[in-house]
Amino acid sequence: MSEGEKTRLVAWSHELRSVHDRLREALRLTRSALAGGEAAEPATRDLLLFCHGFCAALTGHHEGEDRELFPAIAAAHPELRDTLRHLKQDHSMIAHLLAGLQAAVDRAASPAELDRHVEGIAAIMESHFRYEERQLLAVLDTLALDADPHDVLGPL
Repeated sequence: MSEGEKTRLVAWSHELRSVHDRLREALRLTRSALAGGEAAEPATRDLLLFCHGFCAALTGHHEGEDRELFPAIAAAHPELRDTLRHLKQDHSMIAHLLAGLQAAVDRAASPAELDRHVEGIAAIMESHFRYEERQLLAVLDTLALDADPHDVLGPL
């Protein structure tokens, strides 16, 4: 089987759920790193490691969806364009929240402030993932997209 034939057999709904689960786990690890910090400096040091990975993974996931997945869905299901527009707005809001967390990490904010940033991201991210899964999983089961899952859903 050629590489192109393999990508046509991708179960996109499974891939999306899998990526969301890995991002949830990365967020859990980030929160654990923050909870383990007794002072701002240790918490910030741990968050620099965990947040960089988590923030980069979540950003890469959303950029891939915006660039690859959503246009393919819009072409096959024009009735979902409003849903896709809403999901892209969520992506922008999450990017703004991630930038706020990164700024707090950069200035060595207190663990309590860092926790507030992470808590806000967690709430919006989970709401976004649930909405996206409710709206798109059935469509993804029928999507014929000849692309690499890492390009479409991020390099997780």
